[in-house]
Amino acid sequence: MRITKGELRRQRLRIAPTVTVRPTARRLRETLFEFLAPHIVGARFLDLCAGSGAVGIEALSRGAAFVTFVECELEMCAQLETNLMTGGVAAAQAEVVQSEAASFLNQASATQVWDIAFFDPPYATDYAPVLAPFGAGAALRRKGGVLVVEHHCEHRFADKLDVLRRWRLIRQGQSCLSFYERRG
Repeated sequence: MRITKGELRRQRLRIAPTVTVRPTARRLRETLFEFLAPHIVGARFLDLCAGSGAVGIEALSRGAAFVTFVECELEMCAQLETNLMTGGVAAAQAEVVQSEAASFLNQASATQVWDIAFFDPPYATDYAPVLAPFGAGAALRRKGGVLVVEHHCEHRFADKLDVLRRWRLIRQGQSCLSFYERRG
């Protein structure tokens, strides 16, 4: 797997061989960043269920100012840190946090603010415990903040999650991207 654009273009990402992950497909990542392009430069980006870190590293490559990677698997966190070091990503540009996504959001302080959040859990996951803090406005505190949820096409999400409104739904194969924006 490789980064597709930006200053880290062509960087090869490694995935720990003993951990089962479903990386976001290259074509789907390209589509994701087509729609995020107006928001990405200078953004604080949150990559929940980060896995190899492909999406967050792609965000850094395309101009995000800082990325918080949240991953529950210790081995994947170590591999993610290796991927960041291999790409020459400075410590001031990224942090890797070992935690479940819902636990991380529940413990996030009021000073932790993200402009864009990407949530890509295993498809069998219960999305509700993670989506609730976003809907309540606790995770994306700025108006115009964007949440993107990657999910199986059989999962149906509401067009409105309290202060978030879905403005785009993209389907590629069995995967979908739901784009939400904070309106209030």
